[in-house]
Amino acid sequence: MKDFSDLNLRPAHTGDAVNLAKFIDTAGEGIPRWLWAQSAKPEQCPLDYGISRAKRDTGGFSYKNAILAERFGEAVGMALSYPIQSAPEGTLDDLPLPVIPFVALERLSVGTWYVNALAVTPAARGFGVGTALMGEVERIARRQGFDRLSIQVYAQNHGALRLYQRLGYSLSARSPVLLHPCPPYYTGDVLLLEKQLPETTASAPPQIATRRSPA
Repeated sequence: MKDFSDLNLRPAHTGDAVNLAKFIDTAGEGIPRWLWAQSAKPEQCPLDYGISRAKRDTGGFSYKNAILAERFGEAVGMALSYPIQSAPEGTLDDLPLPVIPFVALERLSVGTWYVNALAVTPAARGFGVGTALMGEVERIARRQGFDRLSIQVYAQNHGALRLYQRLGYSLSARSPVLLHPCPPYYTGDVLLLEKQLPETTASAPPQIATRRSPA
C-alpha cells in the first residue's frame, strides 16, 4: 500500500502550464489535443497550443481555475473548476461535433460550480488523490457562495462515474455522443451529474491526509 499522507494540494500558476495541458487532455479523453490541433499554427504542435491556453489569465481553461496535487514536488493530479454564471452563447451547430453534447449539458448547469476536469496520473490512481481534489473543489465552491456542483463524464468511463457517484453526485441529464475522433472512441452518452452540498455540515474529508498550500 502506497503512503500518500504527504499529498500537497495547491493553486496552479503559469509555470504549471505543461502539466495542466497534459492533465486536461487526459481528463478530456484526448478531445482537447484533437481540438488544439485544429487551432494550432502550422509550426506549432497541439500540446504547445494547449500550454499557451493554460497560461491565460482568463477563460475556463486557465491556470487560475486549477488545483494541483503534488507528492515530493511532482504533479500527480489536477482539478479544474469554476462557476457557470450564464449559458454559452451561439448555436450548437457552429461547434465541432465532439464538444456539442458537453456544451448542451453546460447550458443546463447555469448557477452551479462546474468541475471541468479531474485527472490523476496512472501511478497515483486508487489512493484517494481524486477524492482529495474533489473535496478541495467543494471547499472552494462554498467559499465562493455555491452549494451546487456539476460535472460531466462519458457514461462508458465507468471508473470516473463510480468515483463521482460515491462522492454524492447523481444523474441530472444526458446527451448523446456525436463524435469521439480518438481513442478510446466513446459512443453512448455524456452524463451531467450534480451534487447539492449540505447546508450546515461540511463535506466529507478526503480519505487521505493532505497539506494545502496557501493561495
